[in-house]
Amino acid sequence: QVQLVESGGGLVQAGGSLRLSCAASGSILSINAMGWYRQGPGKQRELVAVITSGGNTNYADSAKGRFTIARDNAKNTVYLQMNSLKPDDTAVYYCNADVTLTYYRGGGNYWGQGTQVTVSS
Repeated sequence: QVQLVESGGGLVQAGGSLRLSCAASGSILSINAMGWYRQGPGKQRELVAVITSGGNTNYADSAKGRFTIARDNAKNTVYLQMNSLKPDDTAVYYCNADVTLTYYRGGGNYWGQGTQVTVSS
């Protein structure tokens, strides 16, 4: 019932920037939180950044000072501005949304398909 459409991944050189976007659609009554996770080769999936409906944000230590998460509630969209990228940032980035559904008024958690971010030296 809920789809997350991601865009903005790609290949950049170290020190460069990317802006990821994720738009949620479907049977959504409200979005409680949206965020970004990533999984590098041979690593576990980890939280990068999350933003709640109230505007509270959380960042991984590795992202603090370099990444900024923002939202557009009217468009059910979350953005991740990634600056000063490092090779260690190379990973598949996944959008995640925690929502309240319209039909059941129950909770749901959904993932995007993932978008590749590759940072070269």
